[in-house]
Amino acid sequence: KVKRKADGSVYHYKARLVTKGFKQRYGIDYEDTFSPVVKIATVRLVLSIVVSKGWCLRQLDVQNAFLHGVLEEEVYMKQPPGFERTDSVQLMCKLDKAIYGLKQAPRAWYSRLSTKLIDLGFKASKSDTSLFIYHKGKVTIYMLIYVDDIIVTSSSQGAITALLHDLRQDFALKDLGDLHYFLGIEVKKEQDGISLSQEKYALDILTRGSMIKCKPSPTPLSSSEKLSKYEGTLLNSEDSTKYRSIVGALQYLTFSRPDLAYSVNKVLPISNAPTTIHWTSVKRILRYVKATAGVKFRIRKTNSTLISAFSDADWADSIDDRRSTGGFAVYYGENLISWSARKQATVSRSSTEAEYKSMANATAEIIWLESLLVELGIHLQQPPCLWCDNLGATYLSANPVFHDRAKHIEIDFHFVRERVTSKQLQVRLIASKDQLADGFTKALPVQKFEEFKHNLNLEEKGYFRLREGVKQYVLM
Repeated sequence: KVKRKADGSVYHYKARLVTKGFKQRYGIDYEDTFSPVVKIATVRLVLSIVVSKGWCLRQLDVQNAFLHGVLEEEVYMKQPPGFERTDSVQLMCKLDKAIYGLKQAPRAWYSRLSTKLIDLGFKASKSDTSLFIYHKGKVTIYMLIYVDDIIVTSSSQGAITALLHDLRQDFALKDLGDLHYFLGIEVKKEQDGISLSQEKYALDILTRGSMIKCKPSPTPLSSSEKLSKYEGTLLNSEDSTKYRSIVGALQYLTFSRPDLAYSVNKVLPISNAPTTIHWTSVKRILRYVKATAGVKFRIRKTNSTLISAFSDADWADSIDDRRSTGGFAVYYGENLISWSARKQATVSRSSTEAEYKSMANATAEIIWLESLLVELGIHLQQPPCLWCDNLGATYLSANPVFHDRAKHIEIDFHFVRERVTSKQLQVRLIASKDQLADGFTKALPVQKFEEFKHNLNLEEKGYFRLREGVKQYVLM
């Protein structure tokens, strides 16, 4: 395998001995295989805190990480090709430690690393088990783990040096210096913060889709077109595989590109039986990616610790099953931390119900972020604020005035209203023109879409703007 740097140049060539994990039998050769990885929203929140506090950000890489994991099961392997012992026909290898290819290798590695960190005084976060926190006196260390890629930050540079010394006693660690390239995301220091970019990955997707020389598009989807899974002619097997590959890659691109969340969500569920119409829509998204490959997601220094959320829904927008699309955007200060654009699980009987379901999803995300901030040692000065542009849903969160119309959403009703009643959440009405989550629920025309992008802290060609009208909602 060829490993490359952020600029595309070759970093080094890698070759490994890998087992035939597909021949393993559950209950005999392996048990649990799940290995937790840090949530991207957690990464964005920690980066926002660290940038605001001016802490150092370091990146670590563990060499041959999976080889450090200790196996609990008894696993045997044939002798590696080219290294066989010929003096015994029946000779086999018994694995004492994990090796690449085993189904349980990622879990064994995570178990080994987490045990070491806990021995050093770290505590695993309950909100995200791949975030490890160390508090002692005036020293604080956060460690984010995504398999063998690690981000570590601390209030003390010396504390990181001491940590690396302790970890090197058990693992082959490579200190990559300041954070610059993590999970295919390029990180650059800016004057007032940092920027995240997936430009190289975006260009790779265009190359894979044979669209590198395509004509750019100003928006990813047409605002007048509604997709249906029954339109068009089914693609053949080869083209269907290509469709799923491209859409899966676009889904990963949304890690730093919230402007793509809605459009990718619309073409993703159709991947089981894509048609020529759906492939045309995906090519429209790729044309937009071509036009905006260099877009950067900004995380800036902020003194505010207020959590502001914006929720919206497009009632019965699906022409196939009349389910609504709900979306939300959650800010920490001025920085966008989490977002979602997703079709709702059930059909809503009114726009109020669709909006309220979206509010419930946003509230759940707020509660999770609150608990994560408490573990990080940050206490909010005031309750989070949730902005909604539906008058009925806003009234319903405070007073059961429409309770007879909302009996079938009782769980969401009580979930949100309980937080409002206990004054742990403020729900406020916002004008539809200032709704930041609008682009997560529907395709927008060019001018509104550009405005939507700027409000998401996306910077294109050195230009960055946050509308003053929206800024006051985030900060007040």
